[in-house]
Amino acid sequence: MRLLVVEDDAQLGAMLARGLREHAYAVDLVADGDDAVLHAALHEYDLVVLDYMLPRRDGAAVARTLRARGLEMPILMLTARDAIADRVAGLDAGADDYLVKPFAFDELLARLRALTRRVGVLLPSIIEVGDLRIDTRAQRVEKRGALVSLTAKEYALLEFLARRRGALVSRADITAHVWDENHDPVSNTLEVYINRVRKKIDDADAPSHIQTRRGAGYMLDVPVPVLPDSKP
Repeated sequence: MRLLVVEDDAQLGAMLARGLREHAYAVDLVADGDDAVLHAALHEYDLVVLDYMLPRRDGAAVARTLRARGLEMPILMLTARDAIADRVAGLDAGADDYLVKPFAFDELLARLRALTRRVGVLLPSIIEVGDLRIDTRAQRVEKRGALVSLTAKEYALLEFLARRRGALVSRADITAHVWDENHDPVSNTLEVYINRVRKKIDDADAPSHIQTRRGAGYMLDVPVPVLPDSKP
């Protein structure tokens, strides 16, 4: 899942980006309102974490601009101003939730999860694909009850495919949501990570949970057994 974090406090912004990446989010970090609007126009984000007090264009103005352009991704507004009038102004501008500084990082994560669940249909916290069990709240993957050890990026890739189980997902769609703006779209990074995840979730010499459609993309589903040749 890819986030745009807009925070002009360099120390706080770096802390948020680091912590979110450790929890399997892809993060683009910008420090002012104009850059936030530009990034939102250039990239597809799943969520925006938006500070209220920003240089060049404040958070409320950013939120209004994004909504006026038809962008519907959830927006979590951050602010040191806890007056009811300020919260109302942020929500009226288009924010979906409001978090007052200082805040606990665990609460930020919980609010992001809650905003994710509101998008479209209610997304399950447990996804089962064959013998895989993916707990999206705990970011834990089990295979036949045994823990599968994944890096944050490996987990993010698997969860993204799992939330689209049975659907073909293009290479461009995967990289747009699992990697940040520093990703080189012509590199083989995605293929490398697909192979890493396969080695950890698949049985040796058995069909993979992740199917490749050459030139089209990838699909996560229950592995299809290879039937023996029925010729006499």
